[in-house]
Amino acid sequence: MSKTISQIVDLASAFYGSAVLFSSLDLGIFNAIEDCGGKADIEKLSRETSLSPRGLELLLDACVAEGLLEKDGSFYSNTQAGKMSLITGAPADLSKAIKYNRDVYPLWGQLNDFVKTGKPVEPPQVHLGDDPSRTRAFALSMRGRAFAIGRSVVPMIDLTGVEKLLDLAGGPGAYAELLVRANPNTSCVTVDLPAISAVAKECIKDAGLSERIECRAGDYHSDEYENEAYDAVTIFGALHQESPEDIDSILARSCRALKKGGKIFILDMMTDASHTSPSFSALFGLNMALSTENGRVFSDVELKEQMNNAGFDTFETLQVPPPMPHWLVRGIKR
Repeated sequence: MSKTISQIVDLASAFYGSAVLFSSLDLGIFNAIEDCGGKADIEKLSRETSLSPRGLELLLDACVAEGLLEKDGSFYSNTQAGKMSLITGAPADLSKAIKYNRDVYPLWGQLNDFVKTGKPVEPPQVHLGDDPSRTRAFALSMRGRAFAIGRSVVPMIDLTGVEKLLDLAGGPGAYAELLVRANPNTSCVTVDLPAISAVAKECIKDAGLSERIECRAGDYHSDEYENEAYDAVTIFGALHQESPEDIDSILARSCRALKKGGKIFILDMMTDASHTSPSFSALFGLNMALSTENGRVFSDVELKEQMNNAGFDTFETLQVPPPMPHWLVRGIKR
């Protein structure tokens, strides 16, 4: 839908609101308000956070303007949605997912460079092993993001009769953990690059699930898995960084790993056939291209054709409930 002149002006300054959200999370504003009993004025919050009263007041008023906080006289409090999603450990905690957006925020300032060259402006290896601190921070932010998304997704996944699950590009193990907890008869092998898999192994051990989840170091671009050994395969939030040729290869090897009639579940940002809707998915394609060689967002129509070529049929597309605009595609090995 075309924008009005007013909406164009709003879009030009939309990053103001993002910066306010990122800064408030980094400075612990939302947690501090809850620690103060759910309501606090500038003086109390300044003492609690050691932030300047002037800077704090301007930031908090901007949060109110953006609908992130509420204000009653001189007192600030979290909104109901904020209590659910912006407080550490809250039921729908999105803080780590939002901090991932903050981490890629500087890359968008180099969008011109990407469009000129078609090449990522930051090597993906920076957060996939080359820089240990960045890799760990990336993995843990993805774990928080996956938990936030997974609580909506897992009830949509039928693993009835599934004893052995293969979770490809499983990251720090959040989806594997949620799936085996929801399915007591299911064990899982989750696979990712060595640096990511090491974080996953640590997280799964802390969760007390090492006996049911094997964290295997590997690379789903080339790994061959046990032939017809698995009842289901999951590929969550990974294929948007792959070329069509790599997706063909990943799907073909996944199919070989499945028993006949085995299920595959693919969760990702996808668009319709036009590649322009939903708008967030189209923007996310650019986001991935800024930091990966083949980053893009494909349509569910394209994915189903590739799945069919790999040996799957009986396709179904489900939209994941808000707030995350993911789609879940299910297929069965024929």
